[in-house]
Amino acid sequence: MKRTSITEAKNNLSALIDRVRRGETVLICDRNRPVARMEPVGPGVAVGADAPWLAGLVRAGLVAPAGKPLSMRSVPKPVKPVHPVSIVAALHADREE
Repeated sequence: MKRTSITEAKNNLSALIDRVRRGETVLICDRNRPVARMEPVGPGVAVGADAPWLAGLVRAGLVAPAGKPLSMRSVPKPVKPVHPVSIVAALHADREE
């Protein structure tokens, strides 16, 4: 297991991620005290809708899973103003009030 400081991890993040991709674990230390561990994500690690914390929120009724994927066609288009106004002018007017 590789040990590294926070500064070294910040400066060499890409190289450390390459090591993790190859299966190595990296221990990140702050003043020689371990504070974080970077390790490869295995096939059993759930992400997205399958994450355990999210499943707990669904069971508790606090969130509901989406019924279908979001379509960009369902996102409304921005409304164009009838009379265009300068944002700077509107800001100045707002500050004068």
